[in-house]
Amino acid sequence: MYNLHLSAEQLEIRDTVRDFVAQEIRPVVLKADRLDAGDRRLPIELLAKASQIGLRTLTLSEASGGAGADTLTCCIVTEELAAGDPDVAAVLSETATLAPALFEQLMTEGQRERFLPAFLSDDRCHLAVADHEPGNDTALGVNYHRPAATAAVPRTAAARDGDAWIVNGVKSCVDNAPIAGLFAVQVQTTARSGVSTVLVPAATPGLTINEPDPRTRRHHGCCGELIFDNVRVPPENLLGAEGHSPLSARADARRVPQLAALNLGIGRAAYDAALDYAKLRVQGGRRIIEHQAIGTKLAEIAIRLEIARASIWRAAWAADHPDACADRSLPELPLATIAQAFTAEAVYAATKEAAECFGAMGVMRDMPLQKYVHDALLCLHSGSAGDAKLRIAEVLGDYRRAATPMLAAE
Repeated sequence: MYNLHLSAEQLEIRDTVRDFVAQEIRPVVLKADRLDAGDRRLPIELLAKASQIGLRTLTLSEASGGAGADTLTCCIVTEELAAGDPDVAAVLSETATLAPALFEQLMTEGQRERFLPAFLSDDRCHLAVADHEPGNDTALGVNYHRPAATAAVPRTAAARDGDAWIVNGVKSCVDNAPIAGLFAVQVQTTARSGVSTVLVPAATPGLTINEPDPRTRRHHGCCGELIFDNVRVPPENLLGAEGHSPLSARADARRVPQLAALNLGIGRAAYDAALDYAKLRVQGGRRIIEHQAIGTKLAEIAIRLEIARASIWRAAWAADHPDACADRSLPELPLATIAQAFTAEAVYAATKEAAECFGAMGVMRDMPLQKYVHDALLCLHSGSAGDAKLRIAEVLGDYRRAATPMLAAE
């Protein structure tokens, strides 16, 4: 089985991120006036500081200017960041996931020489994939024991005009859109050639990026809408072959464990707050942690979080060692999906119990516990737990369906 003994490098990375969260992130996002106002604006300056300690380029190889971190290390970092702020964790996780796929697996050498230096030199430059369009949600999701709906053909079109592609259309729900410096955009070229992907820098004339009100956000991180109005894209910005988008239907094995790790970080933040409070608050002549009701409640939270972490680390190890499933060391089950489903429910229960340790203070708007419960609720109802269970059931029933389009893991 996998080794739970973290390397010296992994421990150093974890401690560095933990110190960064304590010294930089928490003092900003947990201010009482920010919490009371429900201010969920993304702390851009904190993202730049996180980039300066290598978190934006964490998964790039050392040859490409990164640290070459594996999936387990990424999950550790994501948990630590989410314990400070899940929005910061979501943005950095998205960019760190896309960076090696785009720069090291999908781009040509010429594309890499043009785009990688600009990405490395700008701490505020993030990455995004634009593949969702308004009204095509019916083609996505789980179709339990029924054939999957055919993925919708992009209405965003790219027509060839001399020495350039002219892109017109709209993309919605694009993660990292307001802060991305480079987009990988799925477009329809011609009916004959099918779906293609083009690389579009954010500063390209004709591209408009609209950001929704942060108060209406229904997921972690940031997202936005892209409007393409006669956007000219050089032909050399085509990613892969025309009509064969590399944003294929293979699930990204590195991505799902990190989503569960983000969720775990929320639960750990709530647990740490409740534990600290229970050791300080005195009731009936002794600390409330010494009362059976509070002590057992904290024990139940700790149990949930430890089991969730074990499932996440196992899934991350499996992603880094695919041969373990091939030789039957691990079961042929979607371990990352199992971790995702369990963690979503376990963390929501843990945050609610942590808030109860504070009594009436747990629901006050200027206290962080209400934020933790809200953040955990977003993870629970963002399609992760329910859809994940259906995907697991399909595997148990030997039912195979076409996967929904996601970024290829390799």
